[in-house]
Order: sequence, then structure tokens, then C-alpha cells
Amino acid sequence: MIADLQDSIQRIADLGGPVVLLLCALSVVVLAVILYKLWQFTVAGVGRHKALRDAIAAWDAGDRTAARDHLGRSRSYLVPVVSMALDGQTDAARLEAEAEARFARLESGFRLLDSVAQLAPLLGLFGTVLGMISAFQALQDAGAQVDPSVLAGGIWVALLTTAVGLAVAMPTSVVLSWFEARMDADRVLAQKAVHTVLSPGARSSASDPQGLPAHA
Repeated sequence: MIADLQDSIQRIADLGGPVVLLLCALSVVVLAVILYKLWQFTVAGVGRHKALRDAIAAWDAGDRTAARDHLGRSRSYLVPVVSMALDGQTDAARLEAEAEARFARLESGFRLLDSVAQLAPLLGLFGTVLGMISAFQALQDAGAQVDPSVLAGGIWVALLTTAVGLAVAMPTSVVLSWFEARMDADRVLAQKAVHTVLSPGARSSASDPQGLPAHA
């Protein structure tokens, strides 16, 4: 099995050179990061905040008991932040900092994906330039007995690296944009939750069951 793997790597190196090998290695790293982020997002409940939204709406309407009931059913990673606000933490900056700390953990790895999305096409272009240089060197060495197939084959191999680079960069960029969109939506929700709990619409409602005033 190891021998088969070595043969496959050798064939890739012979076909596209070290640049293609590097791009293949980057694609494996990107795939591992994407799978890890998907698992992390699923465990954290990114984008799944129905119970949390119901809690915020109930608190805004002045129904403190229902708000706490909804919050208790939520599996969102933002629950601790909202709980702090419901329990009397009135410093918006502190609450937003707590939320940002959770966002930072979920956004780890984004910079790597962004770097690969930007670097892969450049690596592909670099491989193409090296391949073209080799092709023209072979053409020069042929002298007067020029075989067009030599030049065509060299150009084909050279352009392969650009294709591989784009094949790595494009899906990476799409997935990264999707991850960032999910986090941006959650960031907006967190800001709305914090400011709604600190400044609810139903300020004149009864006190909280635990004795906290309506604005707590």
C-alpha cells in the first residue's frame, strides 16, 4: 500500500512537478480544516438559534419567565452570553467581548483558508512559468530538428499547474465565504440579543421572578 502511494506521488511529480505536489498537499490540509470547521459549527449550533430568538422576543415583550424557559431549551453557543445579560450584567462592552471570544474560537482556521485561496492560483501560475521555461529550453536544445509535439507537450504540462491551483482556490474561497456569512449572521444576532436584553421594549413590565427589575 505504501509502495502504491509512493508510485502515485511519483507520477504526480513527473506530470506536474513539485508545484502540483505542493498544491495537492495544500488541498489535503484545506479539506481537513473544512471538515473540522463543519464539525465545530455543528457542535456549537452555529445558525441554529430558534430557541434563543424566542427567548429574546419574550424578554423584549416583558415575559421574563418565558424568556428563561426558551433560553433553557437553547443549545446555542451564545446562551452563556445572553444568560449573563439576563442575570444582571449590564455592561454591553463586557457582553460583546464575551461573544467575540466565542466567535474567535469558531473563526480559527479562517485565515489559513483565506491564505490558501489567495496563494493557490499564484502557485499554479508559478508552476506554469517554470513549465514554460522548461518547454522553451527543450525547444532550444532541439535546434533545427524542432518537433512541435515537444513544445505542445511542455505547454500542456505547464498549464496543468494553473488548472490545479484554480481547482484548489475556487472551492476554498466559496466554502470560506459560506463560513464567514454564517458567522456574520451570528454576530448580528448576538449584538441584537445584548441590546434587546439591556434595553427591552417592555420596560414597564413586572419584575423578574428572581426579583430582578425589568431592565436587568
